[in-house]
Amino acid sequence: MRWTPGNRDNIVDARGRSGVGLTRGVPLGLGGLLLVALLSWATGTDLLSPLSSPDSSTSVNNTPSAPAATSPEEEREVNFVDAVAQDVQDTWQQILPRQYQRTQVVLFRDAIDSNCGMAQSATGPFYCPQDEHVYLDLEFFNELRNRFGAPGEFARAYVIAHEFGHHVQRLTGIEERVRTAQQRQPSAANALSVRLELQADCYAGVWGHAASQPGRAAKGDVELDPGDVESGLNAAASIGDDRLQRMAGSRVAPERFTHGSSAQRVEWFRKGLSSGDPNACDTFANQ
Repeated sequence: MRWTPGNRDNIVDARGRSGVGLTRGVPLGLGGLLLVALLSWATGTDLLSPLSSPDSSTSVNNTPSAPAATSPEEEREVNFVDAVAQDVQDTWQQILPRQYQRTQVVLFRDAIDSNCGMAQSATGPFYCPQDEHVYLDLEFFNELRNRFGAPGEFARAYVIAHEFGHHVQRLTGIEERVRTAQQRQPSAANALSVRLELQADCYAGVWGHAASQPGRAAKGDVELDPGDVESGLNAAASIGDDRLQRMAGSRVAPERFTHGSSAQRVEWFRKGLSSGDPNACDTFANQ
């Protein structure tokens, strides 16, 4: 990938003030860390569900925090997240000029209090509908590479773009409609969660399509290099529910899926990549 560091306007740096505690409400998110998958499997409780009702009204604030201990490598990651967030949001502003509203990525360590409750790193990257922020512990990128076998910058960019896909769902009313449907049909909650997550994968692909257009780097935009698409598809396959269940040493149980199988995630990500059209991302039709 080719990208240019910006001024970090797309970042809220909370690395120096992250809290600790158990998750009170699970927000919309990519999820996928093995710890949470194992707990979900062992207890039969959907700890990865993006639409659990939070019971917290705590908000993220932008008050100054203590400087975070960091390194040049980590600061490069911060610049990378900012550059991708900038580019993803620029893309959606062009696609949805009347609806899209910009937001930020909150970087934290270990745990943080959001409007969706206290979230830990094990939750994975997530989007909180209540405060409309994306949350990310940079350590997840190491997990993505080392534990899930998905290296490369575009794999990380896919994760970020997926979470902004949830923001698009929030702004367009899709998230609210799905939440209502889940409340009316609790037995369909997992199936609806899967469709919502697959649509966010497809939306990530829509951005990937834009980023694959030649000549973008010369304008300071993110531009994909040869091989980047394969990196993103590998990331989508690496965090499918069926693969996570196998990694946990359990049988594949589709009734407990919350994000979709590896094949489904690849299929919908590829649809967005090939079409560049959010209208091609209707995961709720004919299923």
